[in-house]
Amino acid sequence: MAGHPTGADDDPAALGELLVRAARTQRRRWRDVLAPWDLSPHHARALRVVGDRDGVRLSDLAEALHIAPRSATEVADALQARGLVERTPDPTDRRAVVLRATGEGRRVQAEVDAARAADTRDLFARLAPADRAELARLLRALAG
Repeated sequence: MAGHPTGADDDPAALGELLVRAARTQRRRWRDVLAPWDLSPHHARALRVVGDRDGVRLSDLAEALHIAPRSATEVADALQARGLVERTPDPTDRRAVVLRATGEGRRVQAEVDAARAADTRDLFARLAPADRAELARLLRALAG
């Protein structure tokens, strides 16, 4: 369809397919970026949530990731086994625990952030600045 005058520019199905392909490309790139740390995108998102907050209950992690509490426990267990997060007593409720990033978890998160930022810059460098601005505008319109 590329170059065809009635291609994806005016065909909603083709536009939808292009959007899905772009999202798949981004997800593949994200998995590739995470490979050196042997992290899945799911675990990386969880580490970000924990690292961005000063203590996260499992229920809050589940809500932030839009997953079941049981799944949040599995994610937390995996990150804890890797030494990236630790469980500590919740200062507001002795019966509860919160997750906190360890020093290693903060280091890994910083490295992942830098690698992802570099990859994102490389991906969007394919577009001229005006095209990037237009893409941002269009994606905001679709997401909102």
